[in-house]
Amino acid sequence: MKLENKVCLITGGTKGIGFAIAERFVEAGARVFICGRDKRDLKQALERLSQKGEAAGEVCDVRSEEQVRMMLAECERVYGGLDILVNNAGIGYFGKTVEELSGEEFRQTIETNLYGVFYACHYAIPMLKNRGGGYIFNVSSLAGQNAHPRMAAYNASKFGLNGFSEALMQEVRHDKIKVSYICPGSVNTAFGGDMPSEEKMWQLQPADIAQVVMDLLAMPERALPSKVELRPGRPPQK
Repeated sequence: MKLENKVCLITGGTKGIGFAIAERFVEAGARVFICGRDKRDLKQALERLSQKGEAAGEVCDVRSEEQVRMMLAECERVYGGLDILVNNAGIGYFGKTVEELSGEEFRQTIETNLYGVFYACHYAIPMLKNRGGGYIFNVSSLAGQNAHPRMAAYNASKFGLNGFSEALMQEVRHDKIKVSYICPGSVNTAFGGDMPSEEKMWQLQPADIAQVVMDLLAMPERALPSKVELRPGRPPQK
């Protein structure tokens, strides 16, 4: 799929993986719409993206179905439709056992990482069908297939996302809508309270995941890579 003049929406597009994808899309000539929860982060991200191409955005908490509906409606108002949806918004609480994790933290994780994807897909699919097809990318994690102690909520959300993505892929493939879910390992971002650093440069970089998205878009229409696993090439030896 050529990106020039395509409308691409990225949730959680103000930083990290989402911003890296948005940046590549803008550079390729796409019209990019991003959302994020923080108004200041959104403003800064749009200023950076607008230096390279066409970008717009909206403050949105994907845990709210109404906010997601309104955000997609705003994208359609601004750009006239939608061709590509990237579900990237996510949160994680790490280092807590199930006993220590609060009900609110568990709820936030599931509602952001799973409900938010459902809401976005639910309202985006009719828009993609109106354009004759499109592409949905769900940013998952290797934690969606490998469980870890002190990550139960995050594991649950990503295991669910993987199953959701597989089912959705089969539902919409004959509508000429491709669905791929990307499962990265450790990524050098501020996600989950981590901080990018030189010591962690062995980890994947946001640009690596953006490159996967670009590579998938370059695949012929007949080919559908539904799942991509991505790991650091040389993690520290134990």
